[in-house]
Amino acid sequence: RGIRPGGVVESDKLSSDVRKRTMDAVDGCGGRVTVGDVASRAGLKLNEAQKALQALAADTDGFLEVSEEGDVLYVFPKNYRSKLGAKSFRIKAEPFIEKAKGAGEYLIRVSFGTALIASIVIVYTAIIALVTSRSEDDNRGRRGRSYDSGFNFYFNPVDLFWYWDPYYNRRRRVQVNKTNFIESVFSFVFGDGDPNQGIEEERWKLIGQYIASNGGVVAAEELAPYLDIDSTERIKDDESYILPVLLRFDGQPVVDEEGNILYRFPSLQRTASQKSKRKEYVGKRWADWVGGVEKFFEEKRWQFSKTSSSERAMVVGLGGLNLFGVIVLGTMLKEVAVRPDSFIKFVADIFPLLQIYAGSFFAIPLVRWFFVRKRNADIEKRNQARQQCARVLELPDISLTQKLFSARDMAQKTVIGQDQIVYSTDKDFLDQDYEANEWDKKFREL
Repeated sequence: RGIRPGGVVESDKLSSDVRKRTMDAVDGCGGRVTVGDVASRAGLKLNEAQKALQALAADTDGFLEVSEEGDVLYVFPKNYRSKLGAKSFRIKAEPFIEKAKGAGEYLIRVSFGTALIASIVIVYTAIIALVTSRSEDDNRGRRGRSYDSGFNFYFNPVDLFWYWDPYYNRRRRVQVNKTNFIESVFSFVFGDGDPNQGIEEERWKLIGQYIASNGGVVAAEELAPYLDIDSTERIKDDESYILPVLLRFDGQPVVDEEGNILYRFPSLQRTASQKSKRKEYVGKRWADWVGGVEKFFEEKRWQFSKTSSSERAMVVGLGGLNLFGVIVLGTMLKEVAVRPDSFIKFVADIFPLLQIYAGSFFAIPLVRWFFVRKRNADIEKRNQARQQCARVLELPDISLTQKLFSARDMAQKTVIGQDQIVYSTDKDFLDQDYEANEWDKKFREL
């Protein structure tokens, strides 16, 4: 402990996502874990899990245990989260950063809807002013004079924000699926983001948990329902699709007595958890035997917009009203001359921005609609292929059944208990050496 760095918080060097997933895995295993435990539960690469565990142990007074076979276990105190939070300013600030990020995203969404209302107000105010002035000119017979609207520009942008709900974030916790009208404008134009954000991490969690729960030895066909497969024919002829799994979890191919190729993951066979989720395949359908792990990995379809049909109709109506007004205003501005200090001069200066906003209001959703259709077609194709791979496992043929039996026979899961620990950094080395000699004497006497 005396040689540990005192001024640097090692966990701050980790990404927030890796740190959080590692800590969740540690909590799920009861605070005593192997690298394989964390990698399988969190879906991390083995080197990522090891680096994260080392950093967390250094910052929270965790210690290492070494088994008779050289396995390294990481043990954390129950209050390790509070210890880490006390040391790291970054971890303390993360909740505030998340809140600020959420507020910023909400501000952007609301600002775009606010711009639509502002554009309509400005455009139609200018049109009314032009029509009124033209009517006065006709009555007075002064069509040749330069234009003056008769009133100055006293527009206050703050007036557009009266319909913002200051308690929106609090109310949204109760009504998660509902959006206000201003947000629905942004949703119609830009959508609601990627529905599969973070889903890759969930995929690797499923794969890691599946391998670990089945003794660290699997057939390639068992992992096909979680990977991107073109068709079920590929899983018979080409098993290269499993290479990313081998690289992430340090797997290696092995050949059984029948000549079948199976894949062993030694790091996922060693665990500190006393609870084993392994189930025997013999006499059970795969659908029942797979246990708590999802049968196949399913991607979510993209939505054009989460708004209701009535909200979309209102947004389209206002967008069309704005576009029509911009077209009319553009025609009218070509026919008049304006004074440099007038309201119409201000409108004429910002008119290109009004045109861009009005045009993009419909151009962006149109382009996005085609992209959403293409994405959903690809997602549906991948989901169907993975589902078909899962059905193959539900009713396996003779050769696949033999491979599955062989994989279960070769499976091995070793739980490392306290009786197998020969060294711990939590104790003095001389004390541990003395304890080892005492155990050796007792064993010889017996």
